[in-house]
Amino acid sequence: MTPRRKFLANFAALSAVSMVWPAGRALADIRSFDFSPEQRGRLRAQKNPAAVRLLSNGYRFVEAGVLTVAVAPFAAPLASYATDARTIVGSDPDYAQLVADALGLKLAFVPVAWPDWPLGLASGKYDAVISNVGVTEQRKQKFDFTTYRLGLHAFYVPVVSAIQSIHEPKDISGLRIITGSGTIQERILLEWNKQNISHGLKEASLQYFDDLDSASLALLSNRADVIFNPHAPLAYAAATQGKIRLVGTVNAGWPLRADVAIASRKGAGLAQALTEATNGLIAGGRYQAALARWGLETEAIEHSETNPPGYKDA
Repeated sequence: MTPRRKFLANFAALSAVSMVWPAGRALADIRSFDFSPEQRGRLRAQKNPAAVRLLSNGYRFVEAGVLTVAVAPFAAPLASYATDARTIVGSDPDYAQLVADALGLKLAFVPVAWPDWPLGLASGKYDAVISNVGVTEQRKQKFDFTTYRLGLHAFYVPVVSAIQSIHEPKDISGLRIITGSGTIQERILLEWNKQNISHGLKEASLQYFDDLDSASLALLSNRADVIFNPHAPLAYAAATQGKIRLVGTVNAGWPLRADVAIASRKGAGLAQALTEATNGLIAGGRYQAALARWGLETEAIEHSETNPPGYKDA
């Protein structure tokens, strides 16, 4: 077992017990997270005839009768390894199962390193990628997209922090902020810094970490004031550890909107069926229930779209 998979297995094993939200949340918000390989609580869906009909355009699956989905098991609650260190579990796998059910297909996962998904999808190793992929205008040149979750980035601070709210550029002036290098969230912070400088405000200093453990240690040891990264893993850390709290969210497409989506091959004829399947799941309530199972109901969308406007890459 690789060190990365060993870490994830140990993390999942610890997380398999019931965890609670930080003090101050309502009793109804107390929830447990299931990291068992059996996933008996995973929701299933009925076949959606309208979505199935959209597959009659001749799309050829990697394996007949199977929806083969790439997923990067990098962070709970989106996707991680179960306690057996082999089974992929989380919000994205749950959603993938519902989509496969709606299309009348079996489901197969292909674990990938997140940066590798574009090459694997383009070369036909899998039918789709369901792994927290945001819609961008650059990616739309090569891939089709079906939106399924809000693209939210979030500011979290230690529970003892005096910071109460971060929602606009002036709120980060002078702060020490942890983020990811080369990411959309870094680009947002750099733009906010430019705006602050133009208004005579002090810029924020950015600190870069490759993993949440190191970032959390820096934040909790007062080497940084705030962390700004994708909302879901931070919300999970807040819920299970009780050491950080949310002070603001920003859409990944700021100042516009860019959501998380299924990626499929450009023009292959799968995207419309995926969108129809997703909207059927939304209408029937299974979609919302699946997100709620992992504490992500605040990231639900009201309607899925095919290839909507996305983040405008530099």
